Amino acid sequence: MLERYLIPLAPLLLIGMTAVLCLFFFLCLGHEMRITKLRWNRRQSEQESVTRNLKAQVAELSARMLDTEQRAGVLVPPIPPKSGLNLNKRSQVIRMSRRGEQAGKIAASLNLPQREVELLLKVYGRVVYSSIEVNS
Repeated sequence: MLERYLIPLAPLLLIGMTAVLCLFFFLCLGHEMRITKLRWNRRQSEQESVTRNLKAQVAELSARMLDTEQRAGVLVPPIPPKSGLNLNKRSQVIRMSRRGEQAGKIAASLNLPQREVELLLKVYGRVVYSSIEVNS
């Protein structure tokens, strides 16, 4: 009797148990999806609130920066930078060069960089040379 009824029903029982197991996993999956969706919505709403706060802070900082820029416009403008070599020092360099002193000695006595003195003498020599050519 066992062989006659149970063996032919065994595949049907396995199919039925598999269907019940699939239904169980399907219901569990649906439950997990609902939980995940709730977590996602919660995180999204938190991020939206953080975004709103950041936008408000950026707007406030922009307003403060604009106000500061407007107040800075009222202040005194910055002093333009001074020339590195004043006219008095230039004339002293040229005068000492005419006396025959070397660029190194001129730079040391006037407390100037030697390269700057050499450049000034080179420019002065070109100006003098070009004016001699024009007059000739």
